[in-house]
Amino acid sequence: MASKIPFVREMDFEYERAQQVSPLIRRLVANNPGPFTFRGTGVYIIGQGEVAIIDPGPDDDEHIEALLRAVEGERVTHILVTHRHMDHSPAAHPLAARTGAKVYSSTIPPKPSDCDALRLEASDDHLFQPDINVSDGDRFSGPGWTIEAVFTPGHTTNHMAYALIEENALFPGDHIMGWSTTVIGPPDGDMTDYLNSLEKVRDRNFSTLWPTHGPPVREATPFVQAFIDHRLEREAQIIEQMRAGKTAIKDMVSVIYADVDKRLHPAACHSVLAHMIRLVELGQVETIGAPCVESVYALRD
Repeated sequence: MASKIPFVREMDFEYERAQQVSPLIRRLVANNPGPFTFRGTGVYIIGQGEVAIIDPGPDDDEHIEALLRAVEGERVTHILVTHRHMDHSPAAHPLAARTGAKVYSSTIPPKPSDCDALRLEASDDHLFQPDINVSDGDRFSGPGWTIEAVFTPGHTTNHMAYALIEENALFPGDHIMGWSTTVIGPPDGDMTDYLNSLEKVRDRNFSTLWPTHGPPVREATPFVQAFIDHRLEREAQIIEQMRAGKTAIKDMVSVIYADVDKRLHPAACHSVLAHMIRLVELGQVETIGAPCVESVYALRD
C-alpha cells in the first residue's frame, strides 16, 4: 500500500546549518533523527531582516545556538508552532527569551483519554503554552512575506499549519510528511478530523509542502490525494481483517503493517485505533465500552 504514495526521502542538508531553500525560506535541521522524526526536525526561517520561525524544535543548547547564529543581525518577530510535541515546541520559549519574539500557537486543549493509551516517542510537551492564540485564517506579516494559519486537526486536536502566501507554500508540520504517513494517535488524534483536514489542504492547491520532517513535496495536490486514498484503503484493510475473524487491534497490525519497522507498531496500533473510533462513530463497528487499543471489536450486522 505504501508504494502508492510517491514518498520523497532524499535530503541534501547539514545538521544545525541554515540553508536557503527558496527565495523566502531557510531551513535548519535539528540533530534529532529517529523513527518518528526521520532526519530530524526541520525548522523554517521565513523572510530576511525581520523573520518568522516555524516549529523551533527541541530544547537543546546546541540547536538553539545554531538557530541564533542563523538569524544573527535579524529581528525575530514571530515564533509559530504547529503543535505541542516534544520535537516541535520545546525550543519556542527559550528562543523567545533570547530574541524578544512572541510564541504563537493554537490553545485548544488536548482531548482527555477514555482508556490507557500507549505513550509514543513524539509525546506531548505538557509545559508548552503560547503567548498568543492562533485561529484558522489568522495572518502574520513581515517585509515581503505573509503567513496564514490553516487549522488542520487530526494528528493533534490543535494542529495548525501555516501557509506562505507569496510562494503558495504550506508548512504542514506533522499533518503531511513527505517521507512517511502521519501517526493519528487517539485520544488527541482524530481520523475523521484528519481526513477532513487533508481534503481542506488538497483543495487549496498549494505549489509546495514543506513538512517539519523530511524534504519538500513539489506535486502537492496529487500527493495529498494519495494520503486520502491511503487512509481509506487502510480502513478497508481493517474491515477485511475483521471479516477474517480478527477482533484485536494488535493482531490486525501484525498483518497490515508486516512490512513496517516493528518499532513503529505501537504507533500503528494508535492509527488503527483512530480508524476503529471512526468506524464505531459511523456505526460500522461495535465494541464494549470506550474504543481502546486493548478492546475487542466486531463488525455490525
